[in-house]
Amino acid sequence: MLRDVAGNYRGPDAQRIRTMFASISSRYDRANDVLSGGVHRRWRAKAVQWSGAKEGDRVLDCATGTGDLAILFRKAAGASGRVVGTDFVEEMLAIARTKAPEIEFQLADVTALPFENDSFDVASIAFGIRNVSDPAKAIAEMARVVRPGGRVIVLEFGQPPSPIFRKMYDAYRKHAMPRVGGAITGARDAYEYLESSTAQFPCGEEFVKLMREAAAFQEISFVPLTMGIAFLYRGVTAARTPEAPA
Repeated sequence: MLRDVAGNYRGPDAQRIRTMFASISSRYDRANDVLSGGVHRRWRAKAVQWSGAKEGDRVLDCATGTGDLAILFRKAAGASGRVVGTDFVEEMLAIARTKAPEIEFQLADVTALPFENDSFDVASIAFGIRNVSDPAKAIAEMARVVRPGGRVIVLEFGQPPSPIFRKMYDAYRKHAMPRVGGAITGARDAYEYLESSTAQFPCGEEFVKLMREAAAFQEISFVPLTMGIAFLYRGVTAARTPEAPA
């Protein structure tokens, strides 16, 4: 987890992340439930609510993993809507397809989405942006495929602002998370990485700054969840500037 000479955040190596998530895919859902006590499901439900997704909407869920957020969006968009889930780890998508065969799941990298401009009303990413090699490019791509006035939704871990609670959470994150996640999945090194990435990734106003620099939004807002363990961000896409004639 690095920053360049200008202080900009740079994410991890893509191949390392792909290999890591492939190795834990079969027990990923179980680990999430145990490590969060099931709270991550409430966070995802809040993300759908905050997106304003409704019947008939077109929704893209990036870094969809095993499809949990895409499934919730499917319920909101209904039979007349369209929900697409993308991920660059085929092993994760294979599980998502068994859980929700009615959803369209595609192998794709969030930094190079295979969709036309203005294809969706909502684009989301949950607990994936910190694992992208270029988070700013990912945000730019999500904003590109969303129509003007649509929403880009990001759900990601953060650092609690309360010093006392943060100290307690840091102890859990540093010691319990790698041990428990490793015991469930057999890949402790994966959860040691996930622990360190959580601690270093920008959150709150710092992440809003990244979003503003990455794409044109008419409005960006955020809310901390569970005392700042996670943060939910919403960017409303601005009207596109007409291209100058060649």
